[in-house]
Amino acid sequence: MGKLLAVTFLFMCCFVPSLAKVYTVGDSSGWGLGVDYTTWASGITLNVGDSLVFNYPSGHTVDEVSSSDYSSCTTGNSITSDSSGATTIPLKTAGTHYFICGVMGHCSGGMKLAVTVAAAGGSGGGATTPSTGTTTPKTGTTAPKTETTNTTHPSASVTLSPFIPLLISGVVAIFSYFVTI
Repeated sequence: MGKLLAVTFLFMCCFVPSLAKVYTVGDSSGWGLGVDYTTWASGITLNVGDSLVFNYPSGHTVDEVSSSDYSSCTTGNSITSDSSGATTIPLKTAGTHYFICGVMGHCSGGMKLAVTVAAAGGSGGGATTPSTGTTTPKTGTTAPKTETTNTTHPSASVTLSPFIPLLISGVVAIFSYFVTI
């Protein structure tokens, strides 16, 4: 009976999601020209621990840049840059993060995204995409309207934490030990 209980708990813990979410930038359109990232980002609530996934064909990059580089679409001072075609950015810190495509003309053509990340367990940040510039923060401007909603964004998916099954397995093992004595 104790072993059946342990197996049941182990099975159930595999379905316990963590609070982190993964958002695919641009949904099925991905990271490319001709996508309205302001509209895509509206209504998203991002928290520390969430991730952004950029899917794109060759000929594009994902560069994380400063606010000023974002505003001016400057690519020479990227914080990080990737051109693999599938870039995952874990959002590890609260605040505004700025992303652009580093290919000449793409940022000014709309391939830019600014997202605001709230502290873990916070009320949520939101995402904004200013209409011009690179991924550097703008000073003296008002941010586009961001709202926190209780709806799930179409690109959000739940991430399972590998720690939860381990924790529950330990509890089950300890419980099983005392029950069989």
